Amino acid sequence: MKFSRLGVFLFIIIAVSMGSGCNFYNRIIGRKSLVDGSNAYKDRKFPLAEKLFRDAVSRDPKGETEEGRFAQLFLARTLHSEFIGDRKHTELAEQAISEYQKALQQNPKDQSSYKAIASLYENLQKNDEWLNWVTARAANTNIPPEQRAEAYTSLANKKNTCANNITDTEKTKKTVTKDGKQTFQFVKPESAEDYETLKGCVEEGTRLIEQAIALEPAEVKNAGSLNVKSMSDAELASKQDLLKVFESARSYRASLIFQAMRLAEMDGRTADRDRLKAEGEAARTNFLQLSDVVKKIQAEIDERDAAKEAAKAGEKANSTAPANKK
Repeated sequence: MKFSRLGVFLFIIIAVSMGSGCNFYNRIIGRKSLVDGSNAYKDRKFPLAEKLFRDAVSRDPKGETEEGRFAQLFLARTLHSEFIGDRKHTELAEQAISEYQKALQQNPKDQSSYKAIASLYENLQKNDEWLNWVTARAANTNIPPEQRAEAYTSLANKKNTCANNITDTEKTKKTVTKDGKQTFQFVKPESAEDYETLKGCVEEGTRLIEQAIALEPAEVKNAGSLNVKSMSDAELASKQDLLKVFESARSYRASLIFQAMRLAEMDGRTADRDRLKAEGEAARTNFLQLSDVVKKIQAEIDERDAAKEAAKAGEKANSTAPANKK
């Protein structure tokens, strides 16, 4: 979409003369700034893109029009890209967070903006802000269940990492020989503080991941019966996005059960250890079953993409081939 300066000017004059007024003028100029800003962003001219998107935002700061809403989102992404290019400029990250939050006010289900803010908090090492942000997302009943599940899984992931950092060390994970075979034996950490931290992380992580799993819909539970060949491209992409959320949740559920198993072994609770080991293996199988469906969908997507590329190549070859001589 291209605008000439003369064309825009004439269009504005006609619009104003017809009584459309200042608001319509702002929308037209804002739209031009959006187009020019998008081209600058594509060319990685981020400072210019930022300037143009700021101009578009200034013409609709409340995001009441489509142009204003797009401008807020594109400005956030541009600031984010500028920060990634030079992480010393943390003020760009802070500004990006603010613009992403404005975009989310307009569309609370915008998962990409939510994730971008979470990522920026992590990059800025603002752990408390990250925790509050993701926790609020998980508790938000006004967004789709899979988005809440993804937030719960992110929280559980942190707890799983916390536990693994304690159990997967030379001092707690010993190699022993049992029944003529080498295996691992888990022993309590030397520090009582580490032990209490481990218990807390396992308990909290388990609670969080079970909340994620509780949000799993029937279409995920029954994913094994999917006929991917009969699905449209859009359906494949949508289904894959949904399944990936719970594929991750199932993976961390299995991992946290194994962390609980390690803790039980440290405590000498042999019966609990054996029970948790069996539960962990079952959870891992459950994860792998869903993972297989995700891979099947990806294989179908790849196959269709390859067929489209082959068709394009064939059309190009036919269009450039010399005409048959009579």
